[in-house]
Amino acid sequence: MAQLSREFTEATRAEPGNLWFRWSRSLDDPNEYVLLEAFKDDAAEAHVKSAHFVKAMADFPQWLESTPHIINTVVPDEDWGLMGELQIDRD
Repeated sequence: MAQLSREFTEATRAEPGNLWFRWSRSLDDPNEYVLLEAFKDDAAEAHVKSAHFVKAMADFPQWLESTPHIINTVVPDEDWGLMGELQIDRD
């Protein structure tokens, strides 16, 4: 997947307003990937209209077994917060 999505990933990360675009692989199913992406304000709209997004949507279906699942939400932060229940302090 890394090779298949490299161009798309690099182009998306270079977009104005992209906060992060990170792929992870499932520990339970090596064929399952999770993509976490975040954009400032309305930058996501420009993302889905970009040439690299349109190209990826045309290219990716041949490599997928099913329609991807998505959770789309607006959050007030621009980065990850620290977990409140567990703190690691190393000096």
